[in-house]
Amino acid sequence: MKRNEFLRFSASAAFGAAVFPSLLGGRRPPEGAHRAPATAPGALPGMPSYTPPDAEEERYWEFVRAQFPLETTRAYLNTGGLGASPYPVIDAVTGKIEELEKICETGHADSVLDEIRRDAGALLGCDGAELAFTRNTTEGINIVANGLPFRRGDEVILTTQEHIANVFTWLALAKREGIVLRLFEPSTVSDAENIDALTRCITQRTRLISIPHALTTTGMIMPVAQIARIAREKKIWFFVDGAQTAGMFPFSLHEIGCDAYATSGHKWLLGPKETGLLYVRREMLDTIAPKFVGAYSGGDFDIQKGTVSFNPAAQRYEYGTVSMPLRVGLGAAIAFIRSIGIRRIWDRDRMMADSLVAGLGALPDIILVSPARAEMRTAMVTIQHRTLPHEKLQAHLDTYNLRTRSVTEGGMHALRLSFHLYNTPGEVARVLEALRTAPKG
Repeated sequence: MKRNEFLRFSASAAFGAAVFPSLLGGRRPPEGAHRAPATAPGALPGMPSYTPPDAEEERYWEFVRAQFPLETTRAYLNTGGLGASPYPVIDAVTGKIEELEKICETGHADSVLDEIRRDAGALLGCDGAELAFTRNTTEGINIVANGLPFRRGDEVILTTQEHIANVFTWLALAKREGIVLRLFEPSTVSDAENIDALTRCITQRTRLISIPHALTTTGMIMPVAQIARIAREKKIWFFVDGAQTAGMFPFSLHEIGCDAYATSGHKWLLGPKETGLLYVRREMLDTIAPKFVGAYSGGDFDIQKGTVSFNPAAQRYEYGTVSMPLRVGLGAAIAFIRSIGIRRIWDRDRMMADSLVAGLGALPDIILVSPARAEMRTAMVTIQHRTLPHEKLQAHLDTYNLRTRSVTEGGMHALRLSFHLYNTPGEVARVLEALRTAPKG
């Protein structure tokens, strides 16, 4: 598979069959998949635009599916945990490894890294200079938590349904620095209920609000732009855990208005494992201190005079020798997402998630744990069985070759199904059939 060929293919309005044999080592997309449909209207959260896909649209998505080495007999429904990488990403990583190992060099090049940051900024709605490369969301959370100037007794607001990365980071800081954690239970009913619950946690000691963009438990989209306005009015820092949103649906970090945002490259962005991005709003760069530093973190320094200055951009949070192949692979993943179109991906993902939710209406034993309101949902759908424990339900779905993820965070005993661009409507139908035949307990 040649990455540039796929990008040219996906970006064009019409493409000929002659290119197909050179893709994927001779694998061909389905017969008739000869033209990329025009990009459908995008669907920002709260603005669903789902229309049933036509046959030509399905042929396009079959071609996209062929870009992944994922085995076709198993339906992979755990992108919320780990995303699959397409051939263009795999080729970018392996090609860079081979290139660099021939000469035994790091391959570090500011021009390449700056280009990847710019592309990531175009996708996430921020400036490339506000982005730092990290290993994952967890590292980004730690940079923010340990870089902010907290004092003993300062309060941080979290939800009761955080991913373990947010739980451990803030609990460790509370134990070490004496900050106080205040929690609220997220509501799947309305944004207003969540805003109300959060504002009731705010006191004179509140210094930071740390909220997931979308909850890892139910996939619910949190009203982050509204929360950002509240935080700004009350002079409270606002951090967003974006592990479950970057690469799934379109948004602009500048429009959200948060102070910092961390995400992983290995989920919805489809990038290599151990890649991530940290956004720090330009005005916050001198507030969130870089605590781990080294080569590439700084500007001028003089060990004799004891002086040092940090990189004026978010690169100040990067340090030491890194894997250029992984970062180039992340760049290839972002290019892959952008070549298809994030709004188009979001329409596709939401179509499948909404189809599953609609089908659950005919299954009285299945409880929808995710929000009932479509505008509050992502492409992750969380369910429970009325009588069957979640681990037994998961084992039953395994017999249908369905890879799901159990949800135990926040005391929840449920199953989560994530739909991304390599999933199909046929796999949605398989999930519904598996749920229909589930034992009673």
